[in-house]
Amino acid sequence: MTNNNDLLTRRVAKILPSREGLEKLITGKKIRLYQGFDPTFKDLHLGHTIGFRKLMDFARAGHEVIFLFGTGTVLAGDPSERDTGRKLITQEEIDENIKSWKEQVSKIVDFNLVTIRQNGDWLTKLTLKDIIKIGSNISATQLFKRENFTRRIAKGDVVWYHETMYPLLQGYDSVVMDVDLEIGGTDQEFNMLIGRELQKKMNNREKFVLTTPMINGVDGKKMSKSVGNCIWLTDNPEVIYEKIMSMSDDMITTYYELLTDIPMEEIKELDPNKPIENKKRLAYDIVRQLHGEDGAKTGQKYYDSFIQTKTAPTDIPSITVKSDTTILDALKSAYLGVSNSDIKRTLEQGGVEVDGVRMIDPTTPISTGTLKFGKRTYRKIIIK
Repeated sequence: MTNNNDLLTRRVAKILPSREGLEKLITGKKIRLYQGFDPTFKDLHLGHTIGFRKLMDFARAGHEVIFLFGTGTVLAGDPSERDTGRKLITQEEIDENIKSWKEQVSKIVDFNLVTIRQNGDWLTKLTLKDIIKIGSNISATQLFKRENFTRRIAKGDVVWYHETMYPLLQGYDSVVMDVDLEIGGTDQEFNMLIGRELQKKMNNREKFVLTTPMINGVDGKKMSKSVGNCIWLTDNPEVIYEKIMSMSDDMITTYYELLTDIPMEEIKELDPNKPIENKKRLAYDIVRQLHGEDGAKTGQKYYDSFIQTKTAPTDIPSITVKSDTTILDALKSAYLGVSNSDIKRTLEQGGVEVDGVRMIDPTTPISTGTLKFGKRTYRKIIIK
């Protein structure tokens, strides 16, 4: 996908200040662009890959793409979409998370086509004079107008000073790297616009902002770790295939558009009267991206031979847990494709068994065996 129409429409929510302006810019030259990723957690889900895929769209079109790990901004903690402050992270956690991210996205990202940088290389070296100079370009009133800050203030909660610094630090990345474009999720629009303003005031040049859409999880709600509805990049082939097949039919087209490179012409021709067939093709393609052709065939075989026919499984996906893990925590880590509240409800209603023994008490220690959740979801439990 290298034509400018797809480049500026597919996997795109909004372009600021205008799509027409960015289209004119990229028609005349190769641009420099980036997306920043704060390594605040270890595991990634499919929603996180939308930005990675958009960056690769630009990279394959010949533009200069930078993957920026926020080793400096992560120390402040991004307050976007949060009603409480973030817990400060250690350097050991940052290093481990970056390593994990690279491994997980290696099937999607061609690292030969991008440059990897870390903003800790310049942010941690800023002097007091530098920080004052950066801050003098943005009003404090502007920073406090962000919606989640006003919500917290209205509730009487604390907004910490280091949180107000975050947009300035992220915005300064655009100045240092002197970029033409920044990409980020819709939740990053405020931060990216601060960067646009700093780029204009400090480098006297334009910076465009492109937001990528958020995606819903298998239950139709925003994909989120806290909700428990994610499709994780670390899920095994059977689990990913099963989760995609379980989602509602109205999400099929969005998943095709955002999470595959299947041409839009083919996506538009999908027969809405064949949702199972469409989801099977989608599930196969996504599993193939993450686990190769063999993995896709494994996921398809598992679904066709067990889930769809409702016969007893012979090859059950496994999960590994610690010996002191409770049945509730084991269920939460079993990639079931349902919310944590659904897990608790099924457990309380007697819908969970281990080797034929019904489990109701959520504090019961898990044991090695075959876990059955609901009528037809199985996981093999391995104690490490």
